[in-house]
Amino acid sequence: MAMNFRKARTEEPEINLIPFIDVLLVILIFLMLSTTYSKFTELQITLPAADAEKARDRPREIIVAVAADGRYAVNRKPVDGRSVELLAAELTAAAAGSPEMVVIISADATAAHQSVVNVMDAARRAGLPRLTFATQTPTQ
Repeated sequence: MAMNFRKARTEEPEINLIPFIDVLLVILIFLMLSTTYSKFTELQITLPAADAEKARDRPREIIVAVAADGRYAVNRKPVDGRSVELLAAELTAAAAGSPEMVVIISADATAAHQSVVNVMDAARRAGLPRLTFATQTPTQ
C-alpha cells in the first residue's frame, strides 16, 4: 500500500476587485450628480486716476447714474420715468449718432439689479454696445 504524501497545495486567496470598482463608480456618479457647483466670481475693477492731460485723450462717455430707488440720470440730467424706452431715447439723444460712445453705468450699491439690467437693455436698443461699470475702492 503506497501512501500519497504530497503536500496539499493551498490556493492563494483571490480578491475580486470588480464589485469594489462598481460600488466606487456608483458613489462617484452620485457625488457628481448631487454636488452643486456654485462659483461666485468677484470683479475687481480699478478706476483710472484722472489727470487733465489724460482726460482729453479718453473716448467720449455717457454716464448713466442709477439711484438706490431706481431713478436714472443721463449725464447728470434726470430722466422722467423709469421705462427702458425713455432711457433708450435719452441715450440716443446723448450719443448724437456716435456709436463709439462708452456708456458708464454708475449704479448705487443698493440699487435693484433690474434697474442696472434696464440700463444695459436701453444701451443695446440705442445702438451703444460699449458698456462699463463705475466702482470705487473701499475706504480702509
